[in-house]
Amino acid sequence: MTDNNLGRRLANRYELMDSIGQGSMGKVYLAEDMLLGGVPVAVKFLSQTLLNKQMTQRFMREAMTCAQLGNNSIHVVRVTDYGVTDDEIPFYVMEYLKGQNLGQVIQPTPLPIPRFLDFTRQICLGLETAHKGIILNGQVIPIIHRDIKPSNILVTQSASVGELVKILDFGIAKLMQTDNSEQTSSFMGTLAYASPEQMEGQELDRRSDIYSLGIMMYQMLTGSLPFRPRNNTFGGWYKAHRAQEPIPLDGQSPYGVLPRLIKDAVMGCLAKDRSQRPNSVSQLLTHLAPLENRFSRSIDLGKQIRGTLRDLPVVSKQAPPSGSEEDRFCRLQVWPQETPIAEIVFPKLLAMSNRQLPTLWAMLGSLEIEQRLTNTGSNNFLCVRTPHPMLLWVTALYSQAQGARWLSSYLDLKNPGNQKFIWHLGEEGSYRVLFFSKETPNQFINFRRLHIAPPQRKLLKEWVLMARTIMPTGTPKESKRMLKQELNEKLKPQMLLSFEAMHSNSNT
Repeated sequence: MTDNNLGRRLANRYELMDSIGQGSMGKVYLAEDMLLGGVPVAVKFLSQTLLNKQMTQRFMREAMTCAQLGNNSIHVVRVTDYGVTDDEIPFYVMEYLKGQNLGQVIQPTPLPIPRFLDFTRQICLGLETAHKGIILNGQVIPIIHRDIKPSNILVTQSASVGELVKILDFGIAKLMQTDNSEQTSSFMGTLAYASPEQMEGQELDRRSDIYSLGIMMYQMLTGSLPFRPRNNTFGGWYKAHRAQEPIPLDGQSPYGVLPRLIKDAVMGCLAKDRSQRPNSVSQLLTHLAPLENRFSRSIDLGKQIRGTLRDLPVVSKQAPPSGSEEDRFCRLQVWPQETPIAEIVFPKLLAMSNRQLPTLWAMLGSLEIEQRLTNTGSNNFLCVRTPHPMLLWVTALYSQAQGARWLSSYLDLKNPGNQKFIWHLGEEGSYRVLFFSKETPNQFINFRRLHIAPPQRKLLKEWVLMARTIMPTGTPKESKRMLKQELNEKLKPQMLLSFEAMHSNSNT
């Protein structure tokens, strides 16, 4: 059957490419964000069968919820935009995540203890963010997911943390407000993972999600569910959740005897009486912390190594002469007439015939340019979300004789032009520093090419997506002041130590 949505462009920006799934309230498509050069995104539509005022409000509430939660935690899928089509169908745009849901991950074999602990911790962090709530009409409103299950947990890869676990689909999430009693008038959720109080239509709190998490934890360890209803009906699952005791974990894991702390944690989450469960996911994390310290050292070590590599400057010597089309294009550039003749630095995206080339333009004295061309070069990036999304891009040129020359640019992340530049910078993975002299301002002198580490490239793109959903609470000037302080007090000393250590090693 032909899908008429394929090839359609929404908001003159998102081009629908393929159908990739079905959420609790509608269909999900893979799309390309044409404003950002075709970056993949996911677009979710409200099903036309649910197209009424109440469901439209709930759908847009899901978008609003995920937008706020995704900004507060990397363990919740991030919503970046929302709107209505020409034919009045609501949609929202999410980050596109490649990976498997948790059910697919554990289908071949249950998780070993270190991986189980890592996944559980990440899910708890996402749930903790939801339970803390979002700001609505000036009030903090806690969120209960109500449908925690393996298919709503995605496992993807991240350059900075390795396996990254995210919670999906807040379509039936409950905002803890007294005027939302309609949400509990009938059962909403998934039978196998619903808490006893959820089955009975009672008022829910965060301990209902903790019960669902307990079932999922049991499944991660054993590959099976803790209850065996007589039949797969509402009545069968109602009796199982209300009366059946969970099957003991002993002998269920293929990895041998499970630690007592894990068994106690899982069974505590599965208590029929919610007052006997952990009061919060934070309490659960505290309970499991000793085991994570014991079993997850290899995972922690890997994360530390990745973090260290991400923080080290990317060192680059002067680029050798090149006859590439990009280099020839750079050599043709002329200092803009409207730009002052002074020692300043600014980013510029050069439009070539077949690509966009990110560059950094710097005007210095002729003698300093000659000296700095052979310096060691590095770069680093800092970002603040509040009070106003702002990026600080630092390029440093260093020699033992001259010390460091700092080329710093502050980029307002709410500016579409800056978003486009930063995105291309992350895509390209390198940039050229174009030098012009104050003495002969219209004459291009030379350039340096510097590379950006893969984890930093990923962060640049993530910051662009993040900035699109954040509402500023202050001015760009305030954020710039914060970044400048961070630059002078922390980043410059750290980069200088790295330079000095590198030169010391090269001299020994």
